[in-house]
Amino acid sequence: MNDSSGTDKRASADPGVAPILSDAEFELFRKLIYDAAGISMAPSKKALISGRLSKRLRELGYATFREYFNWIDKARNDPAALRERQNAIDHLTTNETYFFREPRHFEFIEKRLIPHWAGRSVRLWSAASSSGEEAYTLAMVMEQHHRGSWEIVGTDISTRVVAAATRGQYPLLRANNIPKEFLRKYCLKGVGEHAGTFRLESKLRRKVSFRAANLQEDLSSVGMFDLVMLRNVLIYFDLEIKKRVVANVLRQLKPGGCLMVGHAESLHGVTAAVKAVQPATYIKEGD
Repeated sequence: MNDSSGTDKRASADPGVAPILSDAEFELFRKLIYDAAGISMAPSKKALISGRLSKRLRELGYATFREYFNWIDKARNDPAALRERQNAIDHLTTNETYFFREPRHFEFIEKRLIPHWAGRSVRLWSAASSSGEEAYTLAMVMEQHHRGSWEIVGTDISTRVVAAATRGQYPLLRANNIPKEFLRKYCLKGVGEHAGTFRLESKLRRKVSFRAANLQEDLSSVGMFDLVMLRNVLIYFDLEIKKRVVANVLRQLKPGGCLMVGHAESLHGVTAAVKAVQPATYIKEGD
């Protein structure tokens, strides 16, 4: 039966019992995520899907994962189901990130790229920005060292983390990797109801924007960039999707621009359009 909020309730659901994800149901969600985001989930991710969605099933009153899937799978004609389908995708595609992750990349930006960009206006892209830590790390480095105008765009398939990134507010524990000088200059400690958090200062946030985007689709609307950080996302794709995503991203990278991937990732066999200059760091060949 439908309640006034548009969610499809199931009277058979017991809020005290956690639903069990069967192998067949796991395959349904694995295909959903692959089709929507290109992410290939191994059988070992079954517990992740169950853990991230079971609370939502109980909240909505669904007794089984199949009932929940059947509702969001028919989302085209139901606005509430469409919103919930995006919510499910958000929960299943959000990955770990933190400030100053893989610091060798930021050292390369400071010592090699920024001197090369001296006095120029540059655009930088955090292509799988999650909750924004990578983009704001880049912003702090640019604000500290670049003598010229700059802009950073962060994109992610998850609308939920895009909204969180735009706020730029994080638990204080997430500040552990930020250098003390950067904490003093660019971060504001929360007080009152915001105690236990910090926020990036407004001058920095104004130079960073976030939007939802699917890396498998046409990305021309984001514009052209001097640097693209595509880190720790390719590991979730099979070879066909990797090639598609990298080709899409490289169309938006200027000739001579820099592409960075995660240190556990490689572009070997994925593209011949870039040249490695250090581990996980590539330069796009000129047209």
